Amino acid sequence: MAIRKVARMGHPVLRQVAKQLTPEQIRSPEIKQLIHDMVETMEEYGGIGLAAPQVHESLQLAIIGFDNEPLEVYINPKITVLDSKEQGFWEGCLSIPELRGLVYRPKKIQVDYLDIQGKPKQIIAEDFLATVFQHELDHLAGVLFVDRIRNEPGKTPLAFTQEYAKYLVPKPEDGVGELAD
Repeated sequence: MAIRKVARMGHPVLRQVAKQLTPEQIRSPEIKQLIHDMVETMEEYGGIGLAAPQVHESLQLAIIGFDNEPLEVYINPKITVLDSKEQGFWEGCLSIPELRGLVYRPKKIQVDYLDIQGKPKQIIAEDFLATVFQHELDHLAGVLFVDRIRNEPGKTPLAFTQEYAKYLVPKPEDGVGELAD
């Protein structure tokens, strides 16, 4: 296993639409190695999710695992919005270090994907987990959280991590949460 270098905003790999994996590729030793490397990289950087483009591999593959959620691998995922009511979270990203942005996303989604054996699976995610999925799977479409920030007069939707921690950490009454992958 190896810790991989994380692509940072500005690298072209983060703006590409990632390629789908075939069943043969999913079962290949190269993809198994990539998954192991991604897990080690995510843990090293303290993330809760990581998409293959973030480690310079333009492939439809992401991993997510945090708190009580077991680490899972999501291959060729597709999102369907089940509840379009939006919720806001302050998001961070390993590819955009030292910045946080307030992003509003649908509250409940369904993700159809293939597991590491290439078997079709489905998960329904809502609230914080829905935001995590949308953030990670955006990477597979060449989208970064900064693309989803809305500029609203009188509000600060983007901040450096230090200023965010000092002035903007959400309170329960704010109706927003925090995500840092």
